[in-house]
Amino acid sequence: MTLKTVLCAALGAAILGVAGPSLATTPSSEASIPFVNFGGIRDWQADKDQGLWIQDAHRNWYYAKLMGPCFGLNFATAIGFDTRPLDTFDKFSAIIVPREGKCMVQSLTPSGGPHGNAQG
Repeated sequence: MTLKTVLCAALGAAILGVAGPSLATTPSSEASIPFVNFGGIRDWQADKDQGLWIQDAHRNWYYAKLMGPCFGLNFATAIGFDTRPLDTFDKFSAIIVPREGKCMVQSLTPSGGPHGNAQG
């Protein structure tokens, strides 16, 4: 595709009122952590009650943003990871805080780890 073709298409879209690609329509960097074949979670650290840094078995860090406050997460010494039905922790998973309940994940994205520490 030449520059002239791209400019004509953009001009045509502008005249017709057709919106071009925007930041809102670009694909996200959603991630997943498999729990089969030597996968799983090695470590985690709460981000108060708003989210969770998670390190997988290969020492890669991710940030799980939660759908709402997760009461008790900041003080929990153990949590559960609900990976049903595919044995994969992703944006459709949940965190279980003992004696508090289930906290749904909104997004899971690659991260530098807690406080930017990728080596943790």
